[in-house]
Amino acid sequence: MARFCPLFSSSSGNCTYIGGASGGILIDVGVSAKRTRDALKDIGVETDSIGAIFVTHEHSDHVSGLRVFASSHGIDVYTSQGTLEALEDMNILTGKYKARVIPAGGVEACGMNVRAFSTSHDSRESVGYIIMTPDGRRITVATDTGIVTDETMAGFCGSDLVMIESNHDVAMLENGPYPYYLKRRILSKRGHLSNDSCAETAKQLLRNGTTRFVLSHLSKENNFPRLAYQTSFAALSETGAQEGKDYMLTVAGGAETPRIMVF
Repeated sequence: MARFCPLFSSSSGNCTYIGGASGGILIDVGVSAKRTRDALKDIGVETDSIGAIFVTHEHSDHVSGLRVFASSHGIDVYTSQGTLEALEDMNILTGKYKARVIPAGGVEACGMNVRAFSTSHDSRESVGYIIMTPDGRRITVATDTGIVTDETMAGFCGSDLVMIESNHDVAMLENGPYPYYLKRRILSKRGHLSNDSCAETAKQLLRNGTTRFVLSHLSKENNFPRLAYQTSFAALSETGAQEGKDYMLTVAGGAETPRIMVF
């Protein structure tokens, strides 16, 4: 039995817990070490039970708490070669914890196998992660990606649970206060996934057997949780599937207690 919990998920900070009887892992530590420890405590997880941290990319909302958290607890960190080099340049690698490039075959951590795949984002070498649980469940996490490439879709396909970016509503972004260059960046192939693109991807995945969807990395300025939810709900409903019967759909983040999915 696995537990999946997005502790933090927004443009301000991201951290996801996945665990089981043998301990757990974190995907990113994008908030302070204290907030991360407090969030773990809130869901009944001891920090000492964290076996590894997997970093998607080097942007601050994914690594701002990594240096202190990993150093304080001596937790091994894995990521891509490009991201590892970026973390070195940012002086996040202190030598107080081991930081390695994740091998092609993945890493065994707390009874789970974790493998990486490429995503399309404006960082050194961003990745998503496929987590195989001891009982054969497959979880895929991809937080930041401008488009869903063939490799990203291959990472998603076959998953029981997918955490996928639903960052912005295009109309809100285009008519909002952001400067033009930032709007172009977000809308680019190496930016962030819109509600509409997320919804179409979710619809394809539902047809291929995925039954649990967690919408993540919502923009506070260019989205609303209800809007992201309704966009994906409408697309999934087009398949004839019923929420609660054929699939589960939830939005990560927000001020409420993190929702724990057990399966």
